[in-house]
Amino acid sequence: MAKCQRGDYAGFRLWPLFSAASFRRKLLEALTCGVSRQRRKSSAAAAFESPKPRPRSDRLVELLRAEVSESGSDEAEEEGEGEAEAQRKTEAFEELQRVVRWLDLDDNGGDRRRDGATEIRRLTKDDAEARETLAMLGAIPPLVGMLGYDDLELQIPALYALLNLGIGNDMNKAAIVKAGAVHKMLDLIESRSPPSVSEAIVANFLSLSALDSNKSIIGSSGVIPFLVNSFQNPNPSSRQSRQDALRALFNLSIAASNAPHLVESGLVTAILAAIGDMDVTDRSLAALSNLVASPEGRRAVIRSKDALAILVDVLHWSDAPGCQEKAVYILMVMAHKAGYGERTAMVEAGIVSALLELTLLGSPLAQKRASRVLEILRVDKGKQVEDGSGFCCSVPAVSAPLSIAEGKEEEEEERDEMGMSDEKKAVNQLVQQSLQSNMRRIVKRANLPQEFAPSEHFKALTVSSTSKSLPF
Repeated sequence: MAKCQRGDYAGFRLWPLFSAASFRRKLLEALTCGVSRQRRKSSAAAAFESPKPRPRSDRLVELLRAEVSESGSDEAEEEGEGEAEAQRKTEAFEELQRVVRWLDLDDNGGDRRRDGATEIRRLTKDDAEARETLAMLGAIPPLVGMLGYDDLELQIPALYALLNLGIGNDMNKAAIVKAGAVHKMLDLIESRSPPSVSEAIVANFLSLSALDSNKSIIGSSGVIPFLVNSFQNPNPSSRQSRQDALRALFNLSIAASNAPHLVESGLVTAILAAIGDMDVTDRSLAALSNLVASPEGRRAVIRSKDALAILVDVLHWSDAPGCQEKAVYILMVMAHKAGYGERTAMVEAGIVSALLELTLLGSPLAQKRASRVLEILRVDKGKQVEDGSGFCCSVPAVSAPLSIAEGKEEEEEERDEMGMSDEKKAVNQLVQQSLQSNMRRIVKRANLPQEFAPSEHFKALTVSSTSKSLPF
């Protein structure tokens, strides 16, 4: 009979990790020991006492033994499943090793290399772990080397295999550029490859340019004119290629060092020509927003014919908040950085009425930016800006604080009126009438009640402010 060593509850101490099966085994041992001890007590007292009925625990012991046997089979099954999973992973790893070895085979015709690139493209399409493992096994250098072969059946599978390897994996993107893929693809561009290869190259540059450390490398490599041309003159059979080229250009425009290359390649002109095409307008304005942050970009916009009119027109015809916000941001930066002549040109392009409308009907961000542009365009240091109607006037600053004491406002107005001649007072009155007329027309377009913009409310909107920063 099994002995039970239980001194000081040693049989029931806590253990760090236990399963249900081990717990059942412990319980079975305890019950077995209890039965044995009961039997010993019964035999010792049999000579002095009459037999008494004892509790039947045999059935419980049998059930627990059955549970233990079943739990043992469960553990064996789980262990078998773990071994099967490990076996599958081992086989998958060996398969990846075999595919990578195919890339280095120098067979006649390159069939094995083509099959290897095709298989890598398939394996990495939706499997992030396969992308990491294949890169670790050294798949990137031979794939980049395949781009140097004058064989479309090798180039296209290699390009798309590299594209899939870089999806969502920044380390692979950096490794692809380090392996010389940028210059290999430039060589393919210069060799006037067919559209199918060009589309794959554009897609690769879109992927690689998403990594910040690659932006300056790609921008200085000479690929920007190719991307601009792909954006301006896309393959009619593939609309995706144009979108990919624009997105790659947007990625490159984030790096300030690429601004001169982008401007020299004619991107500003291409963007202004594309505004109006709803498929690309929003992203085109986003790229232009990055460019105008640089002096080269601002000069290119000013030199472009009808650039200001095109940007102002966006505020009229586009109802998309994103487009309005980006267009008014470009105008805000231009007004802030431009000189007196450029600001006059902006007013002559009809920007004032468009901005006033935006302060009422635009998104909160568009309203703030429109107010800031109006503030920047106000008369500064005695200068006057002539609007399209022939009047010289102070442009209202809608973003001025509305909490100024009324007494202070009245004192400033009285002081301004005292310094005015009768002729200037008449001109100022005509200007106020013109602005109020524009406001009523805007309110009417918005289908708002006419009392929404009374003269006192409009007077509050036209209070000047001294801030010239660009927080929005």
